[in-house]
Amino acid sequence: MSAVGFALAGFVVVTAVATALLRDTLAVIIVFAAYSLGMALLYSLLLAPDVALTEAAIGAGVTTILLLVTITKTTRPRTEEIFASVNWPAATVSVGLAAVLLAITGAIPVENFLGGTTPVTGAAGTPGEAVTGHYLASSYAETGVTNAVTAVLAGYRGFDTFGEAVVVFSAGVAVVLVLRRGEFL
Repeated sequence: MSAVGFALAGFVVVTAVATALLRDTLAVIIVFAAYSLGMALLYSLLLAPDVALTEAAIGAGVTTILLLVTITKTTRPRTEEIFASVNWPAATVSVGLAAVLLAITGAIPVENFLGGTTPVTGAAGTPGEAVTGHYLASSYAETGVTNAVTAVLAGYRGFDTFGEAVVVFSAGVAVVLVLRRGEFL
C-alpha cells in the first residue's frame, strides 16, 4: 500500500474514533459522511470500484441526507456537552478489537500486502492475468453467460449480488414507508 493508502487508512481511523466520541448529532453526521467518503477512496485505491461507488452513493450520499433530514426533527445538545460522557466499556471493547486486528495483520505476507505479486492483483496492483484470463476463458463454459462481467456478478458472485439487491430493496421500501407517513416532509 502506498503513502496515500496509509494516509487514507489513518484518516478513516481518526474519523471513526471521532464519530464514536462526539456527542453533537450534527457533528457526528458530518464526520460519518467524511468517514464514508474516506472509505470510498480507500476501496477505490484497493481496486474495488464497485464497492467504492456503493460506499460513496449509499454511505456518504443517501445516508448523510437521510440523517440530516432526521436531525431537522430533533434538538441539539449545548456546545459544552459535545464531548461529554464517554462510554468507557464500549471504548475499551473498541480499543481491544483494534489491537486484535492490528496484531493479526502480521500474518499477512508482506510481499502481498505491500505491492507484491498475487494471483488476484498481478504485479504491484495491476489486474492479475491468471484470474482475469480464467474468467475470460471459462466464464461462458461455466455459467452459460456470454458477458464476462455479468457472468462474474450473476454466476460466480450470485449469492452476494442477490444479498446486495435484497438490502437495497429493503432500504428503498423502508424509505418509501417513512416518507408515505409524512414524518419527514
